[in-house]
Amino acid sequence: MAHSPELEAALSAAEAAARVIRECYLKPIDIRTKGDGTPVTEADVRSEQAIRELLSARFPDYAFFGEETGRSGTGENIWIVDPIDGTKSFVRGYPFFSTLIALERKGTLTLGVSSAAIYGELAWAERGGGAFLNGRPIAVSGISSFERATLSTGNMDSFAASPRWAKLGQLVPRFHRTRGYGDFLNYHLLAAGKIEAVIETDINILDLAALVPIVEEAGGRFTTLEGEPITQDAQSVLATNGHLHEQLLAAFN
Repeated sequence: MAHSPELEAALSAAEAAARVIRECYLKPIDIRTKGDGTPVTEADVRSEQAIRELLSARFPDYAFFGEETGRSGTGENIWIVDPIDGTKSFVRGYPFFSTLIALERKGTLTLGVSSAAIYGELAWAERGGGAFLNGRPIAVSGISSFERATLSTGNMDSFAASPRWAKLGQLVPRFHRTRGYGDFLNYHLLAAGKIEAVIETDINILDLAALVPIVEEAGGRFTTLEGEPITQDAQSVLATNGHLHEQLLAAFN
């Protein structure tokens, strides 16, 4: 299946961001702290500017929602962009961060690109076209039992303070393995059939939008921990290979 003009643009924008990120990685750069206590670097700002310039030039009528530059424009088509999802990793000098670019059309996330330039993985998907990792088709695993499955978690702060924490504790011994790969890597591994479930909290749509189509086009499911669809109000994730999804929702709810 040929790429749409939007997917071609998103891939080109991701590569433009990657050039900035490679230039800045492990180099002395400006870092400041935002109001929510998270860091933002010169690389975040410059890479989002590169993405925005390219996408706006090709699709001037599309709206844009970026982590660093905010919202602009209106309409049924909106680019949702996090130039460096995992800035804390970038600042500390380890490669677990990714550029996330998604397109939402009429409320549906229609394509996603996740470019982990330093880690060396590029994942993308478009509705009806399958999911790909470094140019090869990927699919979730067929594992349907906890005893053979791997669970990965991320951002467990609020989860640990909730009644669900005890329920997770009851589930962990049933899984074959439990890890905390975090950020983009959770979803690349899930979509490629290497792990079976991901639980995350304390997140927002900028962290998720590009990853939803990738996981779903690989055959998986992606909801909140309450089982609701991922919208711009989502703050938690349950993503699975599909076979374990209802069991995990029932366990937590």
